[in-house]
Amino acid sequence: MPVGLYFDVHAKAAICEQLRRREVDVLTAQEDDSARRTDEELLERAAELGRVVFTHDNGFRVLAEDWQRQGRRFAGLIFGREQGGSIGDFVRDLELIAKASDVDYWVSRIERIPYKSVDS
Repeated sequence: MPVGLYFDVHAKAAICEQLRRREVDVLTAQEDDSARRTDEELLERAAELGRVVFTHDNGFRVLAEDWQRQGRRFAGLIFGREQGGSIGDFVRDLELIAKASDVDYWVSRIERIPYKSVDS
């Protein structure tokens, strides 16, 4: 089953737009009327929806790592350091994740992208 993504408020809109053009299922916190929720509430909301969170927010990544250590279940988190890659790098990796992995694989997992920058 393809992976649905949940973008927090820190994720770039251009990444979302490009993914949607490639028919990737993306829901933003803003579209979900959740832009003002805390990171903890967003992890819970994404889990309710069965969507993996994508963020550029390092604090969000740290929270997910704490949950992981505590054994708290969440739907997964993908972290991309904002200066860590181009929009194209993020789009490429997120499209691969969404189309080639299974939502069950992501439960309580954290992944960092981009996997390989074009400049590397």
